Amino acid sequence: MKNSKRKLVVIALGGNAIKLSNERGTAKEQFKNVAVTCEQLVKMNAMGYKLIITHGNGPQAGNLLIQQEEGNKLVPAQPMDIVGAMTQGQIGYMFQNTLQNYFRQKGKDIPIVTVVTQVLVREDDPDFDDPTKPVGPFYTKEKALELKEKKGYAVKKVKPNGEKNWRRVVPSPEPYGIVESDCIQALVDAHAIVIASGGGGIPVMKKSDGTLVGLEAVIDKDKAGNKLAQSVNADIYLILTDVENAYINFGKPDEKALGKITVTEAEKYLEEGHFLAGSMGPKVTAAIRFVKAGGERAIITSLKNAVDALQGKTGTIIVR
Repeated sequence: MKNSKRKLVVIALGGNAIKLSNERGTAKEQFKNVAVTCEQLVKMNAMGYKLIITHGNGPQAGNLLIQQEEGNKLVPAQPMDIVGAMTQGQIGYMFQNTLQNYFRQKGKDIPIVTVVTQVLVREDDPDFDDPTKPVGPFYTKEKALELKEKKGYAVKKVKPNGEKNWRRVVPSPEPYGIVESDCIQALVDAHAIVIASGGGGIPVMKKSDGTLVGLEAVIDKDKAGNKLAQSVNADIYLILTDVENAYINFGKPDEKALGKITVTEAEKYLEEGHFLAGSMGPKVTAAIRFVKAGGERAIITSLKNAVDALQGKTGTIIVR
């Protein structure tokens, strides 16, 4: 077993933690939210963990797609794969800058780098016919259906409760490979903190001649994060969201927070439909896949509880 102080943790952070649902999404707001995460990352570094950060981009990509549509009268709109690359750069920069400043205040000079990451998907993935990935702002049901009628959006209910629990959805194909995995591994070996596969990575398909072509989609960042974690032989996959635990019977009188559970238990709850497809479902699926592929453990918890969850004090922890 590896020395616990040198274990590699892949941390998957939701895009909603960078742009909160009740915020406009200004640069100032997003930098402030990134700083909250970076405080946790600095603590993990001090504990001796090696770190790779991946993140969602649903709100950022959704907002940028709106900008593309509204600005199309003046400049050409960019396709979804380019929007994915743009948000990787945006969020990666915010993490690089904020983390560097935190470490410099502590007298540390740690290399931090963002890798614009391509992720392999298949063109015949069924999600291209039935989109499931939420992007952009949250809407009421009435507003979502209005956007469906006026702009042709695919929309779905993505949260069981609340007034604004609908969002636009786009295709989210299954990831099956990380194109830049060797580069990321080399950077980790060089003691860098790496930000990679942002927004689930840029979806690309490999043609018969070996060339890569971008596709109009947004890959689920938790599933892509699992592929990333496997490709670099990570010990722990830490999925950070807006709740401290995953729940069964969520929102019902008999709801129950899940602590340490086995893969078998997690698969049973998933099959029973306890985890919504647009929110907790992909997180639990990714955690199961990581552990079944040989990972030590996968953890689902909230950002503020990240360090405690790594120490086994809280969160939903999935083990073999």
